[in-house]
Order: sequence, then C-alpha cells, then structure tokens
Amino acid sequence: MSINVVSKIDDCVKVNTVLISVSDKTGLDDFVPGLVDINPEITILSTGGTHARISEILGDRAASTLVAVSDYTGQPETQGGLVKTLDFKIYLGLLTETYNAEHQDDMKRTGARQIDMVAVNLYPFSQTVAGPDATIENARGNIDIGGPCMIRAAAKNFIRVASVVDPADYGMILNELNAENGATHLATRAGLAKKAFAHTASYDTAIGQYLAAKTDEDFLSTYPEIIK
Repeated sequence: MSINVVSKIDDCVKVNTVLISVSDKTGLDDFVPGLVDINPEITILSTGGTHARISEILGDRAASTLVAVSDYTGQPETQGGLVKTLDFKIYLGLLTETYNAEHQDDMKRTGARQIDMVAVNLYPFSQTVAGPDATIENARGNIDIGGPCMIRAAAKNFIRVASVVDPADYGMILNELNAENGATHLATRAGLAKKAFAHTASYDTAIGQYLAAKTDEDFLSTYPEIIK
C-alpha cells in the first residue's frame, strides 16, 4: 500500500465549508452565527436534528448558508438516522489534500467540495448505559458509527481540516477565525486532532468495557421473544 506524503501544506486554511452534526447542541446558538458573521459565504452541511436546530438559529440566513447532507450527497437519510454521513463525497471532502492533483481531479469528477471543519460529538453512550433502566438494546442503539468516522477522517487530515469535538472549544475557534480572516492555523488543527483521537478512543473503550462485562445470558435474555 502506498501512503501519500505531502510536499506542500498551508499554515492558515480558510473555513469555507463546515459540517456540523452534534448530539450535544450546547453552544450552537453562538457558534453558528459566529461562523456566518466571520464568513458570510460559508456553507454549513448538517443532518437531522442538528440541521433543524441550525435552521432555527439562523432564521432567514439559513436559506443561503445551510445545506442538508442528504441534498449534498443525493442520498436521503435512512430510517431512524441509521445512515446519514457515510458517503463517498463526505469522506473525499474530508480527506483530500489541497496540493494533490489526483485528489483535486477526484473532487471535480464527483462534484465534491473540500470540508474545512467538522463539529461533531457523539451519541451519549456512557450516559445511556449509566441510567437505571439501561438495556443492551439501548446501548446498541447509542453506538455511534458515522460520528467517529467523520472525527477520525478530519483529525487524520489535520494538515487542512479542523476536527472539533468539544463545545468548550467553540469560542477559541471563533476567536482565531476572527483574527485570521476566517482561517485556522496548523497548530490549532493539530491540537484539535489530538483531542479528537483521544475522544474517539475513550468512546470506543467505554463500549468495549460495557460489552465485555455482559455474559451470553445477558444477551439472550435481552431478546427472548424475538429470537428466531
């Protein structure tokens, strides 16, 4: 397998497209208008309940700024939000490198756009399984797939993409964007990548520990009436 080794990158990358899909919507009231105020030409891709919340926040400005991921990809969200962001155009937009001609050819071929930032946090797995009425089926339903994939893709490509997993970082990011004409610095993106990988590692550890503590009988007793 050949691995790309970049020969040129940018310190400052302007955020023209951001994908926001969050379980915890804390801070969106300030973060989203802040992004639009700094760059009125920004495009915000979003999904499901996050899309609805951003639409409320932006009001009339949503029409020129907010795009549903399903409209961008051409693939509708599946029942229950099972598949929303697992799409070639999304991951090409996250992983493509600015100065890689073949990557840019793929972007043109598919009509994809570079995604410069993701703001993603995950289904509340730990909180769910800590509840008094938690079941294995509740836990299974709260295992996030698309979120960790997007976080990891953005964090891997920190040379261009900012991966934001903590609402507490929104203010810092807005401050930098405001100071740098809508751009993020490499050092900031690298710092966010460290935090992103720690976040997904902790999330997967929590899932692994929960499942490891369950016995075969626990699994069988969860679905006694529907096992065929």
